[in-house]
Amino acid sequence: MESAQGRITPSKRRTIVRSVLALGLALACVSAVKREDFKTCSQSGFCTRNRAYADIAKENPQWASPFQLNPSSLRLSNGVLTGDLINVQEDKQPSDKPALAFELHLLDTDAARVRINERNPIQPRYDGVQDTVLIKPYGHATEGSYQKLSKDENGVLTIQYGAQNQNTVRISSAPFKVEFLVNGVPTVLLNDEGLLRFERLRNKEEPKVEEEGEKQEEETSSDPLVEQNAGGNDIEIAIEKSELEKKLEENLWEERFKEFTDSKPRGPESFGMDITFSGINHVYGIPEHASSLSLKATRGPDAPYTEPYRLYNLDVFEYEGDNPMALYGSVPFMLGHSKNSTAAVFWMNAAETWIDVEKSPEDKNGGILSWIKSKKAVHPAATKTHWISEAGVLDLFVFLGPTHRDIFRQYASLVGTTALPQAFSIAYHQCRWNYNNQKDVAEVDAGFDEHDIPYDVLWLDIEHTNGKRYFTWDEAKFPNPTEMQESLSSKGRKMVTIIDPHIKKDGDYYVSKEGADLDVYIKNKDASSDFDGWCWPGSSQWIDFYNPKARDWWASQFSYDKYIGSTRSLFTWNDMNEPSVFSGPEITIPKDVIHYGNVEHRNVHNLYGTMFHSATAQGLTHRNETNQRPFVLSRAFFAGTQRFGAIWTGDNVASWEHLELASPMLLTIGLSGIPFSGADVGGFFGNPDAELLTRWYQAGIYYPFFRAHAHLDSKRREPWLFGEPYTTQIREAIRTRYTLLPFWYTLFQEASVEGTPIIRPMFTEFPEDEAVFGMDDQYMVGDAILVKPVVKSAVVRSNVYFAGKEKWFDIKDYSVEQGPGFKDIDSPADKIPVYQRAGTIVPKRERPRRSSKAMENDPFTLVIALDSKGEASGRLYLDDGESFNYEKGDYILREFKVSKGVLSSRKVESAVPASSGESSFAEKAGGLRIERIVILGATTPLTNVTVGDRTVQVNCAQVGGSYVCTVKEPQVAVGKDFDLSFA
Repeated sequence: MESAQGRITPSKRRTIVRSVLALGLALACVSAVKREDFKTCSQSGFCTRNRAYADIAKENPQWASPFQLNPSSLRLSNGVLTGDLINVQEDKQPSDKPALAFELHLLDTDAARVRINERNPIQPRYDGVQDTVLIKPYGHATEGSYQKLSKDENGVLTIQYGAQNQNTVRISSAPFKVEFLVNGVPTVLLNDEGLLRFERLRNKEEPKVEEEGEKQEEETSSDPLVEQNAGGNDIEIAIEKSELEKKLEENLWEERFKEFTDSKPRGPESFGMDITFSGINHVYGIPEHASSLSLKATRGPDAPYTEPYRLYNLDVFEYEGDNPMALYGSVPFMLGHSKNSTAAVFWMNAAETWIDVEKSPEDKNGGILSWIKSKKAVHPAATKTHWISEAGVLDLFVFLGPTHRDIFRQYASLVGTTALPQAFSIAYHQCRWNYNNQKDVAEVDAGFDEHDIPYDVLWLDIEHTNGKRYFTWDEAKFPNPTEMQESLSSKGRKMVTIIDPHIKKDGDYYVSKEGADLDVYIKNKDASSDFDGWCWPGSSQWIDFYNPKARDWWASQFSYDKYIGSTRSLFTWNDMNEPSVFSGPEITIPKDVIHYGNVEHRNVHNLYGTMFHSATAQGLTHRNETNQRPFVLSRAFFAGTQRFGAIWTGDNVASWEHLELASPMLLTIGLSGIPFSGADVGGFFGNPDAELLTRWYQAGIYYPFFRAHAHLDSKRREPWLFGEPYTTQIREAIRTRYTLLPFWYTLFQEASVEGTPIIRPMFTEFPEDEAVFGMDDQYMVGDAILVKPVVKSAVVRSNVYFAGKEKWFDIKDYSVEQGPGFKDIDSPADKIPVYQRAGTIVPKRERPRRSSKAMENDPFTLVIALDSKGEASGRLYLDDGESFNYEKGDYILREFKVSKGVLSSRKVESAVPASSGESSFAEKAGGLRIERIVILGATTPLTNVTVGDRTVQVNCAQVGGSYVCTVKEPQVAVGKDFDLSFA
C-alpha cells in the first residue's frame, strides 16, 4: 500500500502490524496517555515561531506592532469597514501594494466580525471554513443602527453600534489596534499587546551557490542590520541573531515529528494575534481539554501550565487530567466574565490552533506613586490571550452581550443551535465494547426488565460487524439483526451500531468497491492515489466528506435496502472520526494529504469529524419517508456539530479523577455551543468498584447525554451485577432521570431555539456572585436544579454552595436550605445533593416504566418551589418525540406561573401555525392530565384549593420552617388553560 511517507515495504508493513497490535494491547493495559505520541508547542513549528514572536515583544519595553492601517484607505458602508493593513517592516517601499486587507463587519445581532487576509497571495489561502460552519448568510447592521462618531488626526476611527447604541468599536491606525467597548468601558481588545503576525505565502528560495568572496564576506558580516548613528550616517553593524529570532525561522518548509515528515508544500502560512479581555479575570471555553472550567494561565508568573491550550482533534485514550493537551474535539470559542461585564470571541479556523492565556491582576499596590513613576494609568484586571493558527485566514467574531443569554443567542445565530433530538435519546443508554452476540443482547435486555431498571437504547461496538466492515453484521454472532431490533422495539427500545469513517480496503466489500469506483477517498499528498492507512480493519481508506458526491453517496448507505438488517429503530455512532489513523503522525491523518478541491488536510482537520457527523445524520434522515429525526453520536466535534447530534468526552478512565473531570469538561462544551454531551458512566477503561460506579450513575443522570460504556477487556458491569445495596441505588438514580424527562426535554427545546446550555455553570445563573466564577464542582440543570456530584471515595458529607438569597429544596425529601453561603450537606451512599431553586416549576412523570416510550401517555406532576414573594414559573414542552412535525407547529408549549396565590397555565404562542386535523399530536396529547401538584415553601398550610368553582383535595406537612402541600387530581389537562387558586 501507499502512505503519505511513500511505499511501505514488507518489513515496514510487519512493523505497522505489530504497532497496531501493540496499540490494541495498550488500549487495554496502559495506565496513562503516551505523551510522546503527541506534539508540544516546541515540536510544532508555527507555534514555536509565534510564541517566540510574543517573547521578543515582551522582552522589548519599546515594542509596538509593526502593523498599521492606512487611514486614507478606510471605507465604511452598509455596516462594513474596509482598509489596507500594512506591515511597515515588510512593506518598506512606497510603491509596494498593501499586502493585507482588513474588514470589520457590524452584524444585525449586535455582534461584530473582523477579517484579515492577503490581498493578492501567490496562491489563495483557504477560506472555506465559513461555508461549513455558518448556517446562513448573516445580516449586517443597517445604516441607522450605527454611527460614525469621529476620525481624529491620528487616524483613530470610532463607531457606535448596537440596538441601544451601547457598543463602540475604536480602530487605531498606527500601531494597528481594535478596541470594543461596552457603555464606554474597554472590554475586548485586539492586538493591544502587538502580537499580530501574518506569514504571507511565498516562493521557496533555493540555496544559493556562493562564490569564495561571498563566503568570506558572510564570515565577517554575519547578519548585517542597518542602524543610524547620532550624526545621521548609516552604519552597518553585525549582530548575531538571538535564540528567539532564530526560532522565527524554524520549520518553515518541512517539519519532522518522530518518524513522520510533513512536506508543507505551501510553506509557512500561520498567523497569530492577541485578544485581551479587559476587566475580566475568568475566561472559559475552547474545548476539549481535561481541565478546569475557568481556564488556567499558560504564561506569566506562577502560571499553572507551561504549554498553550491546543485545539487539534486527536485520539488520546486515557487522557490525563489537569492538562491543556488537545483531545477529540475543538471549538475555538472563548467567553469572559466578570461582575461587570460578559464578552466572547469565536476564532473561526479549523486548522491546528494554540492559545496562550495570561492573567493580569488589577494594579492595586502602586497607586498614585506607580502612576507618577510610569506616567501611565492604573490597569484594571485583564486576561490576555494569544491565538495562533497554522493556516487559513484570520476570521474572528466578537460578542459583547451584554448578558450570557445574549451571547448564546448571537453565537447560535451564526453556527446554529442544537438539533432537537428524539425523545428516547435523552434517556438511558447501555453500551460496552462489545455485546458478544444476539443471545447476549437478549439476556442484557431481559436483565433490565428482571431488575426493574428502565433503559432506552442498547449499543453494539465494532465486533458486531463482519471483520470491521461497516454496514455489515457478523452472521455467526448476529444471524437475525432485524428480529433483534424488533424485539427491543416492542418494548419501546432502540439499538445503536457503530460506523467509522475508515473503510476496509477490500475489493469484495461493496462499500470499499463503490467508494473506489466513485473516487471519493482522501488522496495522498501528490493527489495521484488514495491515502492508505491503518485502523481497526487493517489497511483502510478514508471518505473525503469535502466532496459533495462523497457526502451524498455516504448518506445513501443508510437506506434500508443497502444497510441490510437495519430498521427504523436502528441509529448510529460515529467513532474514530478525528480522524484516528494508527499508522499516522499523532495517531491521525497526515496534514499534507489532499481533499476535494485540492485542499490540504491541515486547513480542515478540526472539521473532518463534523463533516462525517453531518453526512451520517443526512443518511438517517433521508432513509425514511416517515419524517423521522436522526440520532447520531460523534466523538470528534467542532463549532456547528450541535446541528447534527450528540457528542461525548471520549475514552475516559474508571477513576475518581475522571468522574471529577466530567463536570468541568461538559460545562465547557455546553458553554461553547454543544449542549448535547456526556461522559461514559463508569469510565471506559478499567474496572470501577461498586462505590465509584454508583456515584458515577448518580452524577451521570444529570449529564445531557446519559450513557454507560466499558472497554472490551473490562469486567461486565450492567447495573445489577454488583448486588445489593448497589443495584437499588443505581436503579433509584436511573429512575430519577426518567421522572425528570419532561423537564430535560423542555430544556432541549429551549436550547434548540435559543442556543442556551442545558447544564450551566453557576456563574451564568448568578452572574454577580464572585464566589461562583471559578466553581465547577457543582452546576445548574437549566435554571431550576442544582447538582453537586460526589467525586471522592468514602464521602458522606458534601460542601454545597447555595447561591442567591432564596431557598433551595432537596428534590427527594424537600428539606430546605437558605442562600447565600456554603453548607455541609449529607450525601449518603444512596444520594448526592440535588436541590430545586425557589421560584421555579419543574414538570415530572413519576410512574416507573421500562422505557421512555412506555411513559408517553402518563400523567404529569408539577413541583412548584415558591420564592420569598410566593411566586414561581416554569415551562413544559411536548411533541411526538420522533418526527419533524414540531417544525409545523405541532407541539405543546405551556408556561406555568404562580402569582398572588394563583397557579396559571397558558399556551406559549408559536410563530408557526399548528397543523390541523384530529390526528395532530397537540390535539391528542393536550388532554393528558396533571395528576399531582406539589407546592414547596408555603409559609402556612394550604386549606382551600380551587379550580374554577371546584374545591380540590390538598394535604400539607411541615418540613423545616415551611410546608409541603400536595394537590391530588386537580382534574386539569396539560394542554389546556387553567387557573388553580390556593390560600
